[in-house]
Amino acid sequence: MTYRIAPSILSADFARLGQEVQDVIAAGSDWIHFDVMDNHYVPNLTFGPMICSALKPHARTAAGVAVPIDVHLMVQPVDALAAAFADAGADLISFHPDASGHVHRSVQAIKARGCQAGLVFNPAQPLDVLDWVIDDIDLILIMSVNPGFGGQSFIDSALRKIEDARRRISASGKDIRLEVDGGIKVDNIRRVADAGADTFVAGSAIFGKPDYKSVIDAMRQALQR
Repeated sequence: MTYRIAPSILSADFARLGQEVQDVIAAGSDWIHFDVMDNHYVPNLTFGPMICSALKPHARTAAGVAVPIDVHLMVQPVDALAAAFADAGADLISFHPDASGHVHRSVQAIKARGCQAGLVFNPAQPLDVLDWVIDDIDLILIMSVNPGFGGQSFIDSALRKIEDARRRISASGKDIRLEVDGGIKVDNIRRVADAGADTFVAGSAIFGKPDYKSVIDAMRQALQR
């Protein structure tokens, strides 16, 4: 299985975001994760499409290879901001199904703009909507904390949900990434992978440390065990 590590810029130094993105890519990041909050669906306010547009040129390796921008929308309603982030350079856009009036339509609108589409599930939210849209999506994101703030502790019941999502992906026969966001650290990333995840969002676990590369390397070593 190919694992991907997606540092969340929510925990980065906002005074030097462009450099932070470059630094974390140089340290070995696979994706750059945007936690977009609207002070409506969640009790926090972060950043909008202009930040995505400004950081897009920085999301490249030293060799000039583009690094995907992975946008997690914690907003309601979904469609207008999804379109704006697509226009701003997002590569993947995920949203919470309970924040959309018509989940299938929102998925199709994201894909029509050339982005991959994902669905996000909060800790107490069932996966039932996947019965109807799993053939149309590219990503499932399981929240292992309650959405709204960085630095929270991993909720262990998320492991069962990750296992359930992996079973659904396997049954679908589709190439769907299974991402987990919340409380991911070096000491639990292996357990999360064993449950079925292949993509890992980490914020304070990376940006909160003085050496990004050492943390990402340690995560990769844990995933290889």
